[in-house]
Amino acid sequence: MKVRDSVVVITGASSGIGRATALACAAQGAAVVLAARRRHALLEVARHCEAAGGRALAVPTDVTDSGAVQALARRAVGRFGRIDAWVNCAAVTAFSRFLDLPLGDLRRIVEVNVMGYVHGARAALPYLRDQGRGVLVNVSSIVSAVPQPYTQTYCLSKAAVRALGTSLRQELRLDGLKDVKVCTVLPATVDTPFFEHAANYTGRKAKAMPPVYSAERVARTIVNLLRLPRREVVVGTTGRSLILQSKLFPGFAERLMEQQVDKTHLYLTVPARSGPGNLFQPAPGTGSVSGGWHGRRQTTVRRIASLGALLAGGLVAARRWWRPDASGADRPRNRIRT
Repeated sequence: MKVRDSVVVITGASSGIGRATALACAAQGAAVVLAARRRHALLEVARHCEAAGGRALAVPTDVTDSGAVQALARRAVGRFGRIDAWVNCAAVTAFSRFLDLPLGDLRRIVEVNVMGYVHGARAALPYLRDQGRGVLVNVSSIVSAVPQPYTQTYCLSKAAVRALGTSLRQELRLDGLKDVKVCTVLPATVDTPFFEHAANYTGRKAKAMPPVYSAERVARTIVNLLRLPRREVVVGTTGRSLILQSKLFPGFAERLMEQQVDKTHLYLTVPARSGPGNLFQPAPGTGSVSGGWHGRRQTTVRRIASLGALLAGGLVAARRWWRPDASGADRPRNRIRT
């Protein structure tokens, strides 16, 4: 579809990827309907979107409230006449050992990250189906395919988002709605305020795990999906390499992720106050795209270094998998390492 003059609803639009996506769509001449909990933040994003050349409508919305999300869709249609695309981007997380995470916090993450997307899809799809065209974009994560420690609830929620997209694509094809597309985006680590706002019960301050990609890069991917929809897109060379490695050497990929997260996703010596972060109350302020982690497009040298490290790990795993027999010929080990 053409992004210019299209109508795009974006949840989680007050900061991070959602905000960057709103600005990118507006710069292409789209009308954007902005949803998040912080009204003052949405109004600021709306001003920036209009300054960029688009039209904007701010609708304060808690995505865990299905009625509010249905009202969001009605407001979008009432103002602009239709919905061409819907981007589910609102998300929260918690850093915690599984048994230390309060059950109420766990439920809240699932309500936002899973039910929020369900509410968005149920609000958007009736309009897209009636039109016979349109795009639903769900922002998942590479941890849906390569889970990590300390954010187990976030990982399971993003795996559910990925499964939701696959199932919806199948249903739409069975109904003959070939022009209603469902796309899933799997970013690697992105430079947003996400980590600063997260709930935390580890005693260690969270940080963005390198390499860090810019939110604008993810936003460009989403805009490109509106133009030319694809089933799934991984954002970040390292993310693609990790997913490939998890398929080829799952045991090694698990061990690599556990070590990387423990050493580089949480500060070793910087303490953090325990608490629910922005799970139940939005973060203060007017929001921002960046979290100050200096995310940028990787240079060629960094790409080669990252890919080389992953490939080297894969070769080590492969060498452990194969060993020579008495004749000197290589043969696989008898037991599977998982």
